[in-house]
Amino acid sequence: MAFEGLSGRLQETMKKITGKGKVSEQDVKVMTREVRLALLEADVNFKVVRSFINDIKERAVGAEVMNSLTPGQQVIKIVQEELTALMGGSQSKIATSERPPTVIMMVGLQGAGKTTTTGKLANLLRKQYNKKPLLVACDIYRPAAIQQLQTLGKQLDMPVFEKGTEVSPVEISKQAIDFAKEEHHDYVIIDTAGRLHVDDDLMQELIDVKEAVNPEEIFLVVDAMTGQDAVNVAESFNDQLDINGVVLTKLDGDTRGGAALSIKAVTDKPIKFIGTGEKLDEMEEFHPERMASRILGMGDVLTLIEKAQTSIDEDQAKELQEKMRTMSFTFDDFLDQMAQVRQMGPLDDLLSMIPGANKMKGMKNVQVDEKQIGQIEAIIQSMTKAERHDPAIINASRKKRIAKGSGTNVSQVNRLLKQFNEMKKMMKQMTNMPKGKKGKGLQLPFM
Repeated sequence: MAFEGLSGRLQETMKKITGKGKVSEQDVKVMTREVRLALLEADVNFKVVRSFINDIKERAVGAEVMNSLTPGQQVIKIVQEELTALMGGSQSKIATSERPPTVIMMVGLQGAGKTTTTGKLANLLRKQYNKKPLLVACDIYRPAAIQQLQTLGKQLDMPVFEKGTEVSPVEISKQAIDFAKEEHHDYVIIDTAGRLHVDDDLMQELIDVKEAVNPEEIFLVVDAMTGQDAVNVAESFNDQLDINGVVLTKLDGDTRGGAALSIKAVTDKPIKFIGTGEKLDEMEEFHPERMASRILGMGDVLTLIEKAQTSIDEDQAKELQEKMRTMSFTFDDFLDQMAQVRQMGPLDDLLSMIPGANKMKGMKNVQVDEKQIGQIEAIIQSMTKAERHDPAIINASRKKRIAKGSGTNVSQVNRLLKQFNEMKKMMKQMTNMPKGKKGKGLQLPFM
């Protein structure tokens, strides 16, 4: 999960104050000192940290906490609200031109993932908003940049407008917009050139493209793993181009995440999207309030629901519910479900969106072993159709064959069969349970 280190530190700090019936000025002082250290370690800009801590102190020792019936909870609410405000307050939606196409310029340094992000954004616009984007190759300098965008276009089954490396980016951009109008594209996404550092030639070219096409959005693509450098880059681009927003890439990596918490405060430009993985569908709109909840371990149910709605087939879900009720759920159904859930993203991330998951028995700091899940899939795929439909027929010799075929051992096969039976019983209980009791005492199978 993004901000993993920061999240752990803040959750530990918040836990100390949660149940307090009375919160003293000294309690607030100790808490804010720990929060400050956690933020600085996460590479948040020190001026941003100072301002953030002062805002929390001012509110936490004020009347809204002292007069509250649950002071500890009130302090956490203040931290969550200030964290949300720090990251922009509310979601900043993508612009839409009254007269299509809407023009978006993607800018940033080389290596930040600009070209891939261009493809991801186009994919998101098509899937989430039912729009028809056109990708435009304006990086005429980096070797194979045009081919990279064309490859992405093929993967997404989306058109790419290019004029080779001999036509200027300004001319390519103008022609692309004319083409988009003729072909009725809703969005034109221009992939511009980057450099290894901010320089005058790069900026002048971007300014020329901006003046020529007057884009509705200029998105700066920033690598979250570069920490404070990300903030400095954002300042430079914003000063010269007056960007509209930031797209943070590699937020799924081993990053301290401070860039995300600093960029809005330093540039006063919102984070619009975040890259959450390498795949072309691993990009999300950025919601400051949801991210603040996740950082503080409060979950993010809305994002979880949105992921489920885009990944899980409704008719299949209804059919599955009936199978659970009648105990006719098979290993084939289980494989289908695993595939659908994995489309939603890494399982560790999904667990972090469940409120209180980190406090559930056996779930604290749980790490989902993707290798173990691969083994489960291999065991099931090594079964015959009849065995998947009716595991009761799997005797000792069949277990040996399945273990050999899946590269596992008989005890692993036995464990899966046992857990599958337990899961079926649990599902039947859940579907037949009165509404108020559902979800009590659940444990995830195979974890």
